[in-house]
Amino acid sequence: MRALTAPELLDVWERGLAQSPIQRALSLLATACSETPPEALANLSIGQRDARLLTLREWTFGSQLPSLVVCPNCGERWELTVNAADLRVMPEVEPTETLQLSASGYELRFRLPNSFDLAAIAAAPAEIEDASATLLDRCLVEARRDGEEVRSAQLPAEVREAIVGSMAEADPQAEIQLAITCLACGENWQAPFDIESYFWGEISAWARRILGEVHVLASAYGWREADILNLSAWRRQYYLNLIYG
Repeated sequence: MRALTAPELLDVWERGLAQSPIQRALSLLATACSETPPEALANLSIGQRDARLLTLREWTFGSQLPSLVVCPNCGERWELTVNAADLRVMPEVEPTETLQLSASGYELRFRLPNSFDLAAIAAAPAEIEDASATLLDRCLVEARRDGEEVRSAQLPAEVREAIVGSMAEADPQAEIQLAITCLACGENWQAPFDIESYFWGEISAWARRILGEVHVLASAYGWREADILNLSAWRRQYYLNLIYG
């Protein structure tokens, strides 16, 4: 994997305007991992995919991730900055590895969810309400009790919960929770952190800003977009300062 150039990042952003969040994540990785087949990237577990997105985000915008926090108790708002290293958890298994679990007399084999699974759930009919059941049905390789094969829908609730817990333990990067304490009232809570949506928000803001810079520089100097994008951020800003005086 490598860092993206400004033209590449702008191209990914433009394509992403018509894509789903899952497609955006894979488009970013496909551009940064051009030597890896797209299908292989989609087969990564969600945690492994997000670990790569976090690294790509760090290479693009730096190691500090600022965000606005609003206390659910008192409504106080303040800026919270998290370091990328604090969000990085190494996955424990390879994406193709089949996990095994014994629970309540059942022998289970299953794999970790990947982007194909999430896309299938997102495209499912609206009447399918239990997304977790659909996900489990896709990821369950085999379930047996007393030597007899059992379908996923026949598994008792405690067995299904055991599988979900095992998945979370094996792929911790897939669901990051931030422990937050309000600076004003002391309220404690946990907030989910989604690297895809966070990174995409930053890319969108960057793209709109850089297109504005391209407009100003092209208007002033008659340069092509490609030439402006290939300038370093420092040189673009220097020329902008000359224009604005």
